[in-house]
Amino acid sequence: MAERGAHLTTAAPAEDTDRPSVFEVLAQDSLMGAVKPALLHAVKILATSNPARYGFLWRRFDEIYVILDMLLQHHFLSRTSASFSENFYGLKRVEADGTRAAHLGLLRRQHWRSLLLLALLPYLHTKLDKVLARQRDEDDFSIRLPQSFMQKLYRAFLAAYPFVCMAWDGWVFCQQLLYVFGKTRTHSPLLWLAGVKLSYLTANDIHSLDLKPSDPALSPSQSFVEKCQRLASTAVGGVAVSLSTSLSMGVFFLQFLEWWYSSENQSTVKSLTSLPTPPPPLHLHSQETSLTHIKVCPLCRKVRTNDTALATSGYVFCYKCIYVYVKANQRCPLTGYPSGLQHLIKIYSPDG
Repeated sequence: MAERGAHLTTAAPAEDTDRPSVFEVLAQDSLMGAVKPALLHAVKILATSNPARYGFLWRRFDEIYVILDMLLQHHFLSRTSASFSENFYGLKRVEADGTRAAHLGLLRRQHWRSLLLLALLPYLHTKLDKVLARQRDEDDFSIRLPQSFMQKLYRAFLAAYPFVCMAWDGWVFCQQLLYVFGKTRTHSPLLWLAGVKLSYLTANDIHSLDLKPSDPALSPSQSFVEKCQRLASTAVGGVAVSLSTSLSMGVFFLQFLEWWYSSENQSTVKSLTSLPTPPPPLHLHSQETSLTHIKVCPLCRKVRTNDTALATSGYVFCYKCIYVYVKANQRCPLTGYPSGLQHLIKIYSPDG
């Protein structure tokens, strides 16, 4: 099989000798895809162990991650004309039509297009996926609220969104297939939209591009704003270098986590990472507590109606109370455990 697939890396035209192989470009694509699940798992452990202190990290993980990702990618695009994963594999971004010398780096518009497509677009994609998942949960619970024209338009967009994703995935596949046979300069539509292509990072590029951090010494002639910008740039560069060094050392660990959380290991992961059973409420052990008090909803402080248990904690609430709370806060109101609408369990008594 190896000799039959050798043409995938050796059949490039003579003028495209600096074109990376399809294996290299796909490997750098998968590297950043393994970082977010690993960080998400670490934040989940922190939020579960101490919801009061680290719960906000779980609730705002997407926003925190996109800010860190933009800082990291901005640093590498400015210093090496490549994203973090592209630089890790010795690649760089150059102008697609080849009219600009590679050692001059990216144009400003190419830099910001690349930054937005690398960090902001995946964030929007994640948010839309979560909105679509919540909409499906509402449909599963048969909740139908009065709909205005904007709400109908919103639901129509959510209905069309999976087909848009399918069309995008088809475009990515066709682009990669054309790249394999040398019919296109880029393997990804994101590179095409940014107006760049990938090439090998050469020794001449390392000496020509500003790969080393600039001198932190500030001249007296600089204004206060310029000094603040220089200090902020130095601080961001230090954070990005520290993060990139940590990621470089943990690439194998990230790949292991990617395998560990694959579909084949989901049952094992769920059994090992399941939340501990919370202790029973103290009032259940009190002999003075009446049955009426036990049936009080912890949220509305009234006798429960349409009893519903929350699977992550075991507490029982009114269905309306816990549905509204979990949908808004994504956690248990008593224990703080991360929870979703799929964790609601209706309780049906024999006399009901």
